[in-house]
Amino acid sequence: MAGRAVLLAGPPGTGKTALALAIAQELGSKVPFCPMVGSEVYSTEIKKTEVLMENFRRAIGLRIKETKEVYEGEVTELTPCETENPMGGYGKTISHVIIGLKTAKGTKQLKLDPSIFESLQKERVEAGDVIYIEANSGAVKRQGRCDTYATEFDLEAEEYVPLPKGDVHKKKEIIQDVTLHDLDVANARPQGGQDILSMMGQLMKPKKTEITDKLRGEINKVVNKYIDQGIAELVPGVLFVDEVHMLDIECFTYLHRALESSIAPIVIFASNRGNCVIRGTEDITSPHGIPLDLLDRVMIIRTMLYTPQEMKQFP
Repeated sequence: MAGRAVLLAGPPGTGKTALALAIAQELGSKVPFCPMVGSEVYSTEIKKTEVLMENFRRAIGLRIKETKEVYEGEVTELTPCETENPMGGYGKTISHVIIGLKTAKGTKQLKLDPSIFESLQKERVEAGDVIYIEANSGAVKRQGRCDTYATEFDLEAEEYVPLPKGDVHKKKEIIQDVTLHDLDVANARPQGGQDILSMMGQLMKPKKTEITDKLRGEINKVVNKYIDQGIAELVPGVLFVDEVHMLDIECFTYLHRALESSIAPIVIFASNRGNCVIRGTEDITSPHGIPLDLLDRVMIIRTMLYTPQEMKQFP
């Protein structure tokens, strides 16, 4: 579908926007759907083409599959082991933490780093909770309380989960859904630098940053590498541009190029104009306010008002 688009054309009140929202509902939450209005592209901070590109990237999803080694089970024991503080004084430091994990198949005792004890405290883990610990990163996730304790109280806010099946140490496939725009934003403004410039940048809260083509190119390279390795797959979504006649000639030229790129979403335009002057030109008129070269690429779906006979059939 790259290079193709759909235009919903018809008078106001014929359900063009409603049709687009129905498509979004039908696609579900896993497929990215990005609605925008033609007048949104005009901003004093960033270029018109940048707004269009941003929305294009929002409508392209990336599904990343990762196989992680995890330790999962119900906590039977949680013992921090203390030693004398090497710096001297009366204080004590935690040298390691011992965790007992139980599943339906068996139990395991783990001796872990003190940094994981901090993660356990943040998640408020206690005996009887079901947790999983990632072997590589040491990230701890509390999934809920084990359902064997469900009858202790009549009413509480706790979420109960069943005791995990299988072994304590297992391989788990984790699927993440992100859009290309999320990756752009995450890399455009790096977080947590220690130098004075990044500290000032965080304090000043600068204006909306424009993402460069170079950065997008680098991200595309990484994404293509992931796709070749089978780690990720592209999920082309839908970009819906309402009131498309509000775009000007520069935007249409840019759209024409963007539609031809290898990773382009399905684009749906909507317009309620007939023959009108293309915005940004003096006297060039065109159907629906769209230049003829772009109009040739578009499949036009006409929406009609209800006839009096159809109105009579409404309950």
